[in-house]
Amino acid sequence: MIVGVPKEVVSGERRVALVPELISKLAQAGAEVAVEAGAGAAAGFLDALYAEKGARLESDVFDKADVLLKVQPPTENEISEMREGSTLIGLLQPYTNTAQIQTLATRRITAFSME
Repeated sequence: MIVGVPKEVVSGERRVALVPELISKLAQAGAEVAVEAGAGAAAGFLDALYAEKGARLESDVFDKADVLLKVQPPTENEISEMREGSTLIGLLQPYTNTAQIQTLATRRITAFSME
């Protein structure tokens, strides 16, 4: 299983969905971690730290990941890049982002909203 961590695209967002310290726990559970280059920079986590902890750095993780971790709800463009049948975990704001939630359902993407 590949866990993907994309760079957040919302202006002003400084958080990242996965800190480097947790990569080893996912690896112990049998997961590979793919992190989009620059995903943690705004939160103070450089790419080298993710690589040092065992993550693969990628230019894009949406089409590679079985499970995607995000802070902000996905954009329509991000949803279109996700693999059909994959899983999304994040702050999805499902009551205000009904169109995106419907698109996720149509594409058979399982979504877990963490609010």
